[in-house]
Amino acid sequence: MINHLGPAEFFPAAQSCPTTHWDTRPKADDVSLLVIHNISLPPKQFGGSYIEQFFCGQLDKDKHPYFVEIADMRVSAHCLIKRNGQIVQFVPFSQRAWHAGKSSFQGRAICNDYSIGIELEGSDDIPYTSEQYQSLVTVSRHIMTYYPHINLSRIVGHNDIAPGRKTDPGSAFNWPFFRQSLFA
Repeated sequence: MINHLGPAEFFPAAQSCPTTHWDTRPKADDVSLLVIHNISLPPKQFGGSYIEQFFCGQLDKDKHPYFVEIADMRVSAHCLIKRNGQIVQFVPFSQRAWHAGKSSFQGRAICNDYSIGIELEGSDDIPYTSEQYQSLVTVSRHIMTYYPHINLSRIVGHNDIAPGRKTDPGSAFNWPFFRQSLFA
């Protein structure tokens, strides 16, 4: 379990769901980017524990045809925010989660090295819930407190760091509302 770590590494209100899909950052003091993603398993279906199983390498290929394509992928995020606002943490913030893939921000490649990844249970074109925004604001403020290099200009979508390859969090994500809520 990872909840014995300090507040800079673990969000206190998160449910712990440790994964082995992470490694050590090249520079521990280099966390300077927050990346917002979305995920739903199966696509555009919500609920259940398939996302947690996927991030922990335990997704059963026989449960859905789509799972055959992705079950062997080794990916993770630092946190998942479910539709009801529940926060699940897989990787301590101080460590490197495998969420960004081939990516670049402001000319610097390999965003996993210096970013924190938060997944919203959702889809590009389905509105996120008010509970998700509330939890995202709360965990983002927490992260910004402990990682001061992350500021408003360094909170981006997956689409911003992997343009043409990724589209999340998508058109349904209300960036103005989220940004205003961070400082309300």
